[in-house]
Amino acid sequence: MTYTTPDEFVTRPDLHGTFGMTSSTHWLATASAQSVLERGGNAFDAAVAGAFVLHVVEPHLNGPGGDLTAIYATAEAPDAPTVLVGQGPAPAAATREHYLAEGLELVPGSGALAAAVPGAVDAWLKLLAEHGTWALADVLAYAIAYARDGHPIVARVATTIETVAGLFTEHWPTSAAQWMPGGEVPREGDLLTNPAYAAVLDELVAAGEALGPDASREAKIEEARVEWGSGHVAQAIDAFVRTPHRHSSGTDHAGVITAADLAAFRATTEPATTVEFRGHTVAKTGAWGQGPALLQVLALLEPLGDELLDPSTADGAHTIVEAQKLAMADREAWYGPGDVPLDTLLSAAYAEERRALIGERAAHELRPGDVPGREPFALPTMRTEYLPPALGEAPVGVGEPTVAAPAARAATTSAASRVPVAPAEDASPTGTAPPADRLAEPFTEPTGETRGDTCHLDVVDRWGNVVSATPSGGWLQSSPTIPELGFCLGSRLQMSWLDEGTASTLEPGTRPRTTLTPTLVLKDGEPVVALGSPGGDQQDQWQLLYLLRTIVGGYTPQQAIDAPALHTTSFPGSFWPRTWEPGGVVVEDRLGDEVIDALVARGHVVTRAGDWSLGRLSSVSRDPETGVLSAAANPRGAQAYAAGR
Repeated sequence: MTYTTPDEFVTRPDLHGTFGMTSSTHWLATASAQSVLERGGNAFDAAVAGAFVLHVVEPHLNGPGGDLTAIYATAEAPDAPTVLVGQGPAPAAATREHYLAEGLELVPGSGALAAAVPGAVDAWLKLLAEHGTWALADVLAYAIAYARDGHPIVARVATTIETVAGLFTEHWPTSAAQWMPGGEVPREGDLLTNPAYAAVLDELVAAGEALGPDASREAKIEEARVEWGSGHVAQAIDAFVRTPHRHSSGTDHAGVITAADLAAFRATTEPATTVEFRGHTVAKTGAWGQGPALLQVLALLEPLGDELLDPSTADGAHTIVEAQKLAMADREAWYGPGDVPLDTLLSAAYAEERRALIGERAAHELRPGDVPGREPFALPTMRTEYLPPALGEAPVGVGEPTVAAPAARAATTSAASRVPVAPAEDASPTGTAPPADRLAEPFTEPTGETRGDTCHLDVVDRWGNVVSATPSGGWLQSSPTIPELGFCLGSRLQMSWLDEGTASTLEPGTRPRTTLTPTLVLKDGEPVVALGSPGGDQQDQWQLLYLLRTIVGGYTPQQAIDAPALHTTSFPGSFWPRTWEPGGVVVEDRLGDEVIDALVARGHVVTRAGDWSLGRLSSVSRDPETGVLSAAANPRGAQAYAAGR
């Protein structure tokens, strides 16, 4: 059996050039970043400019109150992939005991109690200072103009605002004031302004310029970082969250974040975590993110035949999904802010041991591995119930998972292990699932519960600088808008469990385990691909398909992005209400009836999500030998674009 050849039909061409390439989830961010390259900026200048534009034009998917993870390599040190950590920690007062005393069993999916310290803005400023060349005022000019003068909103922004209009009107009036001008829901194409956020960006520029004309570019950016963490923004956040407001729990709570929390945070960098796969080095974050789970899957699949690495066949799809389940079980058991035993989890010996668990039938249980000399963490209490959408009762403004949960099925739980046992074949649903037409992503429930995605941005320049970044959090429906700032806080703390003793139990001052997971691929010590995708728990699952199809199958980037996608839901979701679907697989119908029926026959609980519904991949590439650059972008949703020359 040979690897499936790509479909002759592709939605758009792979772009090729030698000057610079940009790909992102919104055309205005792509255009802004490419404009910076055209005017002499490098990939880091361009990425920062594009990222701040994403805050403005995709406010339902990210914001300045959110977070950021990026991986980059410089032309001077191409063999040293570096992770930019813009994931803020839990506030000092975010104790497990406080949340339990508030009557909560889970960290809410929306509201200020879900907020980690905002990390995105400081991280972008750090990247600009250390590797950019442009002045802050020039980089921020694009975002300031769109925020002050307005930009025509895309359909998804209008739809998101419409679905949470009742929440805004009844519970979050400051959000209604910002996102529903004149009390009306904006329509696609309407100009939407955010003068408050434009003023915040002006303040950052002014803080640096106050140092005078003799101050260096870097010193001015550093002063802007100080202003962000200790000035007007921090004080406004501190004052605003003291007033209780509605959370996804259906109850009102005050936030615990303070100005001191913001002042104490500084973004950092660290070496990427890597594995070798078929002659390529794949670089990801550490295990404070989910990135190493992708590396674990690659280690599991490395020695298998090419036919088992083809997502378009029944054998390949089954093998890939089963490998994903094993890696995600380890994510739940081991990943978090503590000392994660990655040397063991990424070792060839561990992969060989785990590979033996991939059988002919779909696994329906969570099966984390054992690490010699280490006591396993407790597994969290896992739920199969999808909460019913009842206005005034149901979750509001929560989540990032890209596909709404399929119909929940009954499962029993072992009291000793707390690991759900496979459900009976005739088990009946125990919870309410979204209608079938809402399984394609992104989607926001009428009550505000979000099954959406986030943003992504890739840039490569003619000098060989390359960056892959996934900004997220702080979307307009995650908590009430702070009127003086024009944005709200994120909800990343929902990644943390209130169960005691898990690998990612809520702990003050520690980073929640994030789903943000960009990727950099190197060959012979040179970066050749930057890629990523929105999609919560699905981000690395979709990126894996891209890597297999390009590295093993010989697909071009655009062919790999366009090809039918699938992912598993057979592990606890990272987002409130933290449900899972034992044996669950979500597929695009284009995978074909023959393959889908074969997966069902092997025991997979398959959900069809439509023909073009899964995946938000984008990428840029560079051939070190020729200097030829390329870019590709996702056609699903008709919003992502690549540009370059």
